[in-house]
This record gives sequence, C-alpha cells and structure tokens, in this order.
Amino acid sequence: SSGSGTMTSELLSDYEEGTWIPNQGSGLTVVGAFTSSGTYTKVGRQVTVTGNVAGATSIAGASGGVICTSLPFTVSGAHAGSVGIGNVNQGSTLIAFSTNIYLATALTANAGITFTVTYIV
Repeated sequence: SSGSGTMTSELLSDYEEGTWIPNQGSGLTVVGAFTSSGTYTKVGRQVTVTGNVAGATSIAGASGGVICTSLPFTVSGAHAGSVGIGNVNQGSTLIAFSTNIYLATALTANAGITFTVTYIV
C-alpha cells in the first residue's frame, strides 16, 4: 500500500558523524577543572548529540539552567532529550534550543553529567 505523503528524495545524501566540545553553561556549578566531550550524528535534518560535562571534583546543574552551549548545529524550534549523572541516581529532562541545552530540573553535585538529545535543524 502507498502512504499519503509526498516523497522529495530517496537518497541518503546527508549523513555526518563527528565530535564536538560542549562549552560550559551558565547553569553549572563546577568544582575543579571543567572537562567535556561529545559526539554527534546528523542524518538529513535530524541530529543526535551525546555529551559529558564534568568537574575535577564535582559538577551540579541548576533547574532551568544552561548545562552547555555550542551545539554542533542550531536547533529548529525546541526539542526534549534526557540527561543523567555519573552514578545514575538522578536524571532530568533537557531542552535543546538554539545552540544550548537547558536542564528542566536540578541535578545535585556528582562526578559528571551525561546527556543525549535528538533535534531537528
């Protein structure tokens, strides 16, 4: 059976993988040296990023605060994702907007914050 959509392309001509460095967001409380790393996969307009931000001693995130800036591609609209911390006893929803990631709820001090979000560009 055929769908009611209108096909615009059959080719997977826009695929990219890479790394990115999350910049420290203003919503973080970092004790010790800040470190971060991240990867991304872009397929057409859809981008999935993963990242980790940490402090040498600890890191915490404020409710509604920016945990990182410098997403590899600017977000179209706003999209939700998930975030956890090093020992997985906390979690939060996050929002990707513009080139930033925001926490919906606070994360108390821990070794690191790991996150993933999929958004449209």
